[in-house]
Amino acid sequence: MGTPDEGERIAAVTKSELIEVVAQEANLTKGRAELVINTVFDAMVEALQRDEGIEIRGFGSFTVRQYKSYEGRNPRTGDAVHVAPKRLPFFKVGKELRKRINGEHPEGTPPPRRREPPKPAAASPTAKAAPRSEPGVSEDVI
Repeated sequence: MGTPDEGERIAAVTKSELIEVVAQEANLTKGRAELVINTVFDAMVEALQRDEGIEIRGFGSFTVRQYKSYEGRNPRTGDAVHVAPKRLPFFKVGKELRKRINGEHPEGTPPPRRREPPKPAAASPTAKAAPRSEPGVSEDVI
């Protein structure tokens, strides 16, 4: 496994697919799962904006790196271009995640479970869908 050939597409999990997985795993509506995902992402962005690092043990850490301004070159024309200082997020993979990606199982962690695609429910004219909400929590539409 090397780098992808030219024209080869790298598959990626989209935000909507992540929402779908959270909804299924946590038995939430897609709207509630979307709220959870957006809340987590917003909290992470706000922490990075405040120059706070984020550490998720076993997964990795996010930090912000500062880059000074410099004089670059326009590759088409060769003209000098001023590049302003900037801050960019940086992710450092955690040891456990690195091992799991490489097929190793760190001590104390079970192998990842294989996710089966959801089976379509049999359509029954008399069957009603069970509500998917926690007790005492109303279902809001998001």
